[in-house]
Amino acid sequence: MSVCLIKEYTGIPFDRDEILRYAGCRSQSEEISALAEECIKEAENVFSYKVCYSVYPINIKENKVQFPFAQVNSAYLAKKLEGCNGAVVFGATVGLGIDRLIAKYGVLSPAKAVIFQALGAERIESLCNTFNKEIKEKYKNVKPRMSPGYGDIPLKLQRDIFSVLDCPRKIGLMLNESMLMSPSKSVTAIIGISGDEFFEYN
Repeated sequence: MSVCLIKEYTGIPFDRDEILRYAGCRSQSEEISALAEECIKEAENVFSYKVCYSVYPINIKENKVQFPFAQVNSAYLAKKLEGCNGAVVFGATVGLGIDRLIAKYGVLSPAKAVIFQALGAERIESLCNTFNKEIKEKYKNVKPRMSPGYGDIPLKLQRDIFSVLDCPRKIGLMLNESMLMSPSKSVTAIIGISGDEFFEYN
């Protein structure tokens, strides 16, 4: 049986260009850059970078992907996992702190709220990229990550991932009846892997 592991990170660098891109800024100005820096400084200590994950064998037949914990009917997922004999299934979050700042400045300063939204999006993406980089260093053949709700991957797969990884207890990541996650800057995803090395780490 696969074991669910937890990883915590610190010191993930901020990508200022990505923050401004998520904020919809097509061009940078001194004013916008200064506002972004102000928001980064206020938020940099509120993030809690956590990932819980496990590695599972998978079996693909036509448009169905069989995990030990669920069968997923998805032509998109089956195609993207073609040639894989395993998958890393993970949940990731940067914590509730950024949600509180977004709510606070939604009232006090809409401009700051937009930057904090963008900052949260950049942070969770950077966390996932950091984790993905480690997976690529461990396994030779790694597919791009895919999340429930993307393409024809059923959103209800969220429930199975939350259940098997025990996301609420492991990293404080909750799922409501509408499939919305809390903290909001969170991700669940699947990374296909293949090769003999899968069996060495499973």
